[in-house]
Amino acid sequence: MDREIEVKVLNIDLGEMERKLEDLGAKLIAKEYQKNIILDTKDRYIEKELNSYLRIREMKNLLNNETTTELTLKKNISKKGARQNIEITTQIEDSQSMVLILKDLKYEIIEEGYKERKSYLYEKIRFDLDKWDKETYPFPYMEIEVEKEDDLEKAISLLNIDKNNITTKSIMELKEEL
Repeated sequence: MDREIEVKVLNIDLGEMERKLEDLGAKLIAKEYQKNIILDTKDRYIEKELNSYLRIREMKNLLNNETTTELTLKKNISKKGARQNIEITTQIEDSQSMVLILKDLKYEIIEEGYKERKSYLYEKIRFDLDKWDKETYPFPYMEIEVEKEDDLEKAISLLNIDKNNITTKSIMELKEEL
């Protein structure tokens, strides 16, 4: 179980942001193609009652050609200042079998989306440059994930990010605004 502190930075040019990160000396740690499957019950129990979502994520790391699959329950615990989540994650071998098991338990696929992600690490700050398929979310953005909120301010300052472009909204909430 991990606790994460994160924000999204909207209205950015991914190429420009990548150059800024490289100029800073940030290290490219992953270049992935992801398939994300969100599941919930018909009455949206996970979303409405737990303020959470259940996700199966298949990740193909384009740097080493390895594929991994995870099942994650992501629980939002705060949106004050930064989005704070508790993530409970386990590796799974077969996403199709996991979906079948969950369907038998009365869960259904809510949505399926595809994302390209490049991840950089600078000190203890992780930067994820994300671009979803157009049907899922048509605009690129960057996630900044930190262990301490002070590092969030540091990241914003280092990259000269306009605070008006920062949001604590989840991808689901951003999609609702389209």
